[in-house]
Amino acid sequence: MHRGGTTAANVTWKAVPVSRASLDKQPHEVAAMFDQVAERYDLTNDVLSMGQDRRWRRVVLSAVDAQPGERVLDLAAGTGTSSVPFALAGATVVPCDFSVGMLRVGKQARPRLPFVAGDATRLPFADATFDAVTISFGLRNVHDPSVGLAEMLRVTRPAGRLVVCEFSTPTNSQFRTVYSEYLMKALPAVARRVSSNPESYVYLAESIQAWPDQQGLATQIGQAGWRSVEWRNLTGGIVALHRATR
Repeated sequence: MHRGGTTAANVTWKAVPVSRASLDKQPHEVAAMFDQVAERYDLTNDVLSMGQDRRWRRVVLSAVDAQPGERVLDLAAGTGTSSVPFALAGATVVPCDFSVGMLRVGKQARPRLPFVAGDATRLPFADATFDAVTISFGLRNVHDPSVGLAEMLRVTRPAGRLVVCEFSTPTNSQFRTVYSEYLMKALPAVARRVSSNPESYVYLAESIQAWPDQQGLATQIGQAGWRSVEWRNLTGGIVALHRATR
């Protein structure tokens, strides 16, 4: 490590036809974009990451270290794939997302999970509700990540923990060049074969390139009020896992 209340039925955002969101990340655009890819979202992620997404989820699970009886908020949970391991560990997990389409697919597949619709910048939970808050590959899509991080702090209990898993900056300069080429050329091409909305993966590539590096995100987390911020690189820095405490 390096130092450095609503339900799905009452969601605020109404889906509108949109092929991809813009980088100013207007919530209604991002939610609508994810609504359109919900049916094949998990399959597409598995293909595009070449199966690495499953390894990343296991690392997140270990970092959160959810104990039986604890309450875990899983933000940007989508269809709930990331939430299941916390439930199996004996924790009470609340999958939260602002895409009604993703929640609908998730509820059909995992009816026992208590899916909640909510915007990360206005979480529908009381102060100090959760022992841990985690968000994987979703902070990048929040309209104002700093506000989102402050909201996560608000709903976390004293001494509770935060785990953020997000795309980041490869540490090797030569690999970074190759990775950039993959993002802008190969990823959209592959997405055209497997995704219901390949244009959304152009947004994915652009949003990854515009995202701060490991130290930059660590600084944002600290400025939001979190303590003991640290990070760990995964897959050569393609992904970074940030951890902090309240």
